[in-house]
Amino acid sequence: MNKTITAHDLNIDLAGAHEDALFKWLLASFLMGKRIQAQIAEQAYRVIVDEHQRDTPRKLAHCTHRELVRMLGEANYVRYDETTAERLLALAARLNSEYGGKVGRIREVSDSRDDFEKRLQAFEGIGPKTVEIFMREAAKVLY
Repeated sequence: MNKTITAHDLNIDLAGAHEDALFKWLLASFLMGKRIQAQIAEQAYRVIVDEHQRDTPRKLAHCTHRELVRMLGEANYVRYDETTAERLLALAARLNSEYGGKVGRIREVSDSRDDFEKRLQAFEGIGPKTVEIFMREAAKVLY
């Protein structure tokens, strides 16, 4: 049975809606939103964030595609490694360029929770499942 992985399981403290925590949870939600085992997604998060310190949009954006594919491979996140790497780089780039690298900024410019969720889904690779995972915990601090 697949266990539901929480922000707490990943040592992400969402209390206070701090930007670092919001980004880390978005990254984790992104990885878990794909059709891949939760444990592999969790390991991919740990490799990217804990081992390689790519824990902000700026740091993530400074990875090469090849570096990200290698990190995903370390976690056995191989089924979607190429597209996931592309989409993670696009996520970081867009978050940096359109929202100053801040998930909280998306919230600030959104008219409603629905608008916020639509803005999230406008990022390549973020669909309803990723938004559902992210909002399961982030909604408590954002709304």
